[in-house]
Amino acid sequence: MSLTEHPLILAIESSCDDTSAAVLKGTQVLSNCIATQKMHARYGGVVPELASRAHQQHIVTVVKAALDTANIAKKDLSAIAFTKGPGLLGSLLVGVSFAKSLAQALHIPLIEVNHMQAHILAHFIDDAHPNPPSFPFLALTVSGGHTQIVQVNAPDAFVLLGQTLDDAIGECFDKSAKVLGFSYPGGPHIDQLAQMGNPNAFELSIPSVAGLNFSYSGLKTQFSQLVRKHNLKNPDFVSENKNDLAASLQHTLVSSLVLKALKALEQTGIRQLALGGGVAANSGLRAALRSVAQEKGFDIFIPELRYCTDNAAMIGISAYFKYLKADFSDLSVNAQARYSVQL
Repeated sequence: MSLTEHPLILAIESSCDDTSAAVLKGTQVLSNCIATQKMHARYGGVVPELASRAHQQHIVTVVKAALDTANIAKKDLSAIAFTKGPGLLGSLLVGVSFAKSLAQALHIPLIEVNHMQAHILAHFIDDAHPNPPSFPFLALTVSGGHTQIVQVNAPDAFVLLGQTLDDAIGECFDKSAKVLGFSYPGGPHIDQLAQMGNPNAFELSIPSVAGLNFSYSGLKTQFSQLVRKHNLKNPDFVSENKNDLAASLQHTLVSSLVLKALKALEQTGIRQLALGGGVAANSGLRAALRSVAQEKGFDIFIPELRYCTDNAAMIGISAYFKYLKADFSDLSVNAQARYSVQL
């Protein structure tokens, strides 16, 4: 089989509650379609069984939309890519099964992708950056399920330097927002209110964890106890102080990330930091990293908002690098709920 320099790759992402399909020509995104599952808001978080059923309902429509938007026929595709993991097993299985069936029917290669590696490699999509990072660089990947610092030596060489020991930062944002009465996902609510509040109004402790690891279960509990204590004295405490509470929480969370990122840069001697993952959309984090990068003299890379949250374009760019090396999967491949960024 001869490989083209600019393959047409159909990519499928179904790791959590968004069904997404994209078509890439080399590093150029021709389409990137997403069906969001909004019913989880009423439950305060993603319900795995409901998520997998919704993926089954959406995947055919989303894939067709991606192909139609890109004006690409199935027969012209060079390969099919999919998220192998990490993620919710039932959700992953929908994407894996669909991708395997389509690749077999079209007699084209199948490419498995690590979801966390894809968040990092999203920086190499044509319209993500005018000038992407060069290797090696550090990646700070932050989401509802992960908080990691990774040294990226090549598109297929990742070294995990640190990660959360318990809750991810996105979970801390969402669960703390729930304490304030906000619906899921709560992170955007915190971000919006924080812009109008005093970040020093309430003192919260930055988690102290050895090395480059993180921990957010303690901070989540600390914030919940602070709100509960004040509510006992004043039933209107949250409504009267929601901006300051959000600002104080966000300031503490962002500070924890900045401190660890600076420590990683110092330890490795690398002067490039790339931000990725759903929490990378947080305006406070983006502003803080830009400010400290200018102060400390390192290069910061922050992708467009559409490439921060889960999307199939990032799966496609990761698959592109694998395609160039003919790193394909056979039909025995399956979903993997736990899947390390460092393989």
